[in-house]
Amino acid sequence: LYGDGTIHGRIFRHAAEHPEDPALFFADQQISYGRLRESALRVASLLMINGLSAGDRVMISVPRGPLEIVSVLGVLAAGGVYVPVSATQPDARRNRIIHTGQIRFMLSTASFVPEDSSVRVLNPMDASSLDCLEAPAVRSPGDPAYIIFTSGSTGEPKGVEISHRGALNTILDITDRCALGRSSTALAVSALDFDLSVFDIFGILGAGGRLVLISSEERRDASCWLSLVHRYGINTWNSVPVLLEMLLAVHRNDNRPLPLTTVMLSGDWINTEIPQDLADACGGTLPHLLAMGGATEGSIWSNLFEVSLPLPDGWKSIPYGYPLRNQKYRIADAKGRDCPDLVPGELWIGGTGVALGYVNAPEITAAHFVEFEGERWYRTGDQGRYHKGGIMEFLGRLDHQVKVRGHRIELGEIE
Repeated sequence: LYGDGTIHGRIFRHAAEHPEDPALFFADQQISYGRLRESALRVASLLMINGLSAGDRVMISVPRGPLEIVSVLGVLAAGGVYVPVSATQPDARRNRIIHTGQIRFMLSTASFVPEDSSVRVLNPMDASSLDCLEAPAVRSPGDPAYIIFTSGSTGEPKGVEISHRGALNTILDITDRCALGRSSTALAVSALDFDLSVFDIFGILGAGGRLVLISSEERRDASCWLSLVHRYGINTWNSVPVLLEMLLAVHRNDNRPLPLTTVMLSGDWINTEIPQDLADACGGTLPHLLAMGGATEGSIWSNLFEVSLPLPDGWKSIPYGYPLRNQKYRIADAKGRDCPDLVPGELWIGGTGVALGYVNAPEITAAHFVEFEGERWYRTGDQGRYHKGGIMEFLGRLDHQVKVRGHRIELGEIE
């Protein structure tokens, strides 16, 4: 693992070495790495002054923009674990997350009052007058970095706890494959409580690149995205397939080729028409296109297929591909036995990226995180099969879970 083995360590190191480099763009603001570092260390001071201890969980529920990124880095710099929850979530669901996640602090700019009176609600804007923390608190690679709450079949949200080691393993693999660096510029279209945002922040900024942020009002405005892509020369794209399809749709009325050189798609079926449409939009050349999959429980992504044209014959969607570095897959039958090639079974994820478990849910954790031949695996509930050569095909769900724009939704929670 790189440096101190934390997901934020590379960002703070780049900020110390290149403080004048631009880090964030938002509206007409440009925020340098040096300013980002200072703002984050002030938020860290705010938390520690108010009693945060190493490993405490901090809910972040602020509008999209620079303050959201500053809050995330501030929590990590203070030694905490960040728990992103959209400010638009219903109060009842936020209260359930506070209870399940045993949240001790909340960073918010709104007037939300938790049912649990022991939760300390802090406004990250109040940190602007404080002195910076000298340096980020020391954390170990095996410590939890963040908790993302997904939908639960019982009606209760499930908090997936991911370690620094697990997330950083994924981040470094994709960073290396895509040769990301200081010239990389990405548009942050994913919400903070969706784990593609983990790579936007710690992959792009960790490589010294630039992140263009959008407001809450612009989060579904593809015409706005297209304008920002050209204004800032966005060359790196990371989203669920439908958001790229929205960008390509509005681009059809624009004669300028898209400047994209790296495109990462994941979280849902990837239509076989997308690669050619993308190549056409980029002036006839297909960017470096990575089709990825996995689960939040596998630290963002666990598998990858590097797409080229023409596509393999006979595929109805882009293949799932192969495991990422230090990760592995099994396709198992109902008795946990390996399935032969072409025989469908349940996808099990193993290796470095497997989550620590579900917070405060030992029974659900035991059901989904299992031991097999001395190794720990996550049973995804997804169905797939191997083809010859070890390439995987995704076949859908084994249960009644549905997806909306990449977000997993259990119908039990809707009920």
